[in-house]
Amino acid sequence: MILACAVYRLALSLWVGGIALFTFVVTPVIFRTHGRDAAGKIVGSIFPVYFRYGLVLAVLALLARIAAGEAFHGAHRWVGTLLIATAVLLTGYQAFGLAPRMERVKHSVASFETAPPDDPARKEFSRLHGTSMVVNLVVLLEGVALVVASDSLGR
Repeated sequence: MILACAVYRLALSLWVGGIALFTFVVTPVIFRTHGRDAAGKIVGSIFPVYFRYGLVLAVLALLARIAAGEAFHGAHRWVGTLLIATAVLLTGYQAFGLAPRMERVKHSVASFETAPPDDPARKEFSRLHGTSMVVNLVVLLEGVALVVASDSLGR
């Protein structure tokens, strides 16, 4: 149980820290230091790894929570377990549904620097990007809530 609690906390920390680092540090720096098209290519090439990283760590956290015997005892535990399960589903959607669709649409825009704002593919990419940002924020907030509540796990 002690090992499972440690694995849970480590997976949770790496998962939430990775989301925060990529969202608030790495991506803004890339877009600040490169043109929009180049930055989009760089970030787009990181996304598959980023989403799978988050998915693996979220699943690991869920499994460790279950192994620690802390997943289903009482309302507080159930809420935490549901938060992780929801994050797993949302991250899976990003990795295997949303990100591939965004990549396909992005390839139909010759250049985001020169395409007019009313270009249908550019508008569709913007819509998908907005959805992705909201999903990423929801997953981050779920993770933060789990980190805040994790001090009670294993007591």
